Formats: sequence, C-alpha cells, structure tokens
Amino acid sequence: MGPSSLIVLIIAAIAFSGIAILIAKFVLKASTNKQKGEPYECGIPTQGKTWIQLNVGYYLFALIFLIFDVELVFLYPWAVVAKSIGWVAFIEIIIFFFILFMGFLYAHKKGALKWI
Repeated sequence: MGPSSLIVLIIAAIAFSGIAILIAKFVLKASTNKQKGEPYECGIPTQGKTWIQLNVGYYLFALIFLIFDVELVFLYPWAVVAKSIGWVAFIEIIIFFFILFMGFLYAHKKGALKWI
C-alpha cells in the first residue's frame, strides 16, 4: 500500500458519489412546492419569523466540543502502538493531554463553556 492506493481510493470515492448524484438526477423527478422551502424543526410548524439571531455562544460551544472530540480520535493509533513503543509513548501522551488540558482551561477562562 502506497500513494497509488490512496489515489485509487480518491478516484473511486469521486466516481461513486458522482454516479449516485447523476442517477438521482435522471431517475427522480424534481418537485418544488411551498413546504420544501420552509424550515423544519422537530416536526413542529414554525411560528413567527424564522430568521432570528442566535447567540454566538451556542456556536462556540459546539465548535469547542468538536475540537476536543476530534482530538480524542488521536488516542486510537496511540493505543495500538503504545505497548510496543514503551515509555516514550507514555511521555508523548502525557504531553498531548497537557496541551489538551491547557486548551480546556483557556476555553473555560474565556467563558466559552458556559451554556447560555
């Protein structure tokens, strides 16, 4: 497995998604109606204006959750090779957790983790 297999994988992904989109365009008929253009939330019809300004705190909270969630994905490869590498892997993960914890403290200090 080398760079050529990655290129083949990318080409296959583009081809499969492109073919699926083309089949959907040709097979399904396009229908436009008023209900398709309305915002949908939990099956409840909207009342009043739907374009309202939301607090940016919700966005920041979700973004910070996403960042910390993606960081945890890096633990899986580490767990696979940790025993074979030994103490070096342990020291590296301690440094990784320290950096992650400092990011958490920074977000907490800035008030980004307060649910509004």
